[in-house]
Amino acid sequence: MTNTQVTLVQIDNYGPWTVTPEPRREADLQTLQSRLYADISQFVGNRNGYVFFTRFDNMIAVTNGLDLEDHRLLQESVGNRYPVTLSLGVATGTTPAQALSDATSLIQDAGSAQDENRREILDGRTIDTAYRTAEDLQIAHFDVIDATGEYTDELNAFDSFIEIEQGYASLMRYMRHAHDSLSFFVGGDNIIVVCPDLERADYVDAIEHVQSEVDVALQVGVGRGESAHDAGYAAKHALERCRARGTQVELDW
Repeated sequence: MTNTQVTLVQIDNYGPWTVTPEPRREADLQTLQSRLYADISQFVGNRNGYVFFTRFDNMIAVTNGLDLEDHRLLQESVGNRYPVTLSLGVATGTTPAQALSDATSLIQDAGSAQDENRREILDGRTIDTAYRTAEDLQIAHFDVIDATGEYTDELNAFDSFIEIEQGYASLMRYMRHAHDSLSFFVGGDNIIVVCPDLERADYVDAIEHVQSEVDVALQVGVGRGESAHDAGYAAKHALERCRARGTQVELDW
């Protein structure tokens, strides 16, 4: 059984800040968002977690192995270096979607994302070291079969992007509703999915669904681990076996 620890990272009062005292330049906002994401990703990644940017003002992190003191340090580091602050909700669950739902509720209960009086909320619980196992996380790494030949070298860059994003959207919806999983586009033709305890047949079904719905062919490597890094790295190796063997699903166990 998996036990995923998820942290919702939400910028405090970000919407009003972007237009106060007047609307800020879009290039400056995009730069701030990307730098903030990079710093948070590095902080969590150095502790073997993963961070996904989603909407940038909201980021989702897989934080197995990080305790509440790590989260406080992240808030302090960002508060000292950026003109915005972070609120963090932390929760655990046997499915990633349930953990995220619980983490979200913790922040929402503390106040609106546009409440100027809500600052640096930190609430929730983490998995104690004694209860962590090598099967806490299951991470799947999908990519598009022959994306270069099918899209990159055949279509213009924007149409290639549309095709890849259609595959991502189809997979994201299917994995969320069928398996309470969280899927994230991570660049190129790569999608990382944080999953509960799924079997090979579940991944075959997901691939067949995307192929049928949007005609995008996927392959996937799946790994398990005590941390996001461990599970994700195992998934990368399994995906390489897909490419070498011409298979669609490889499990690293």
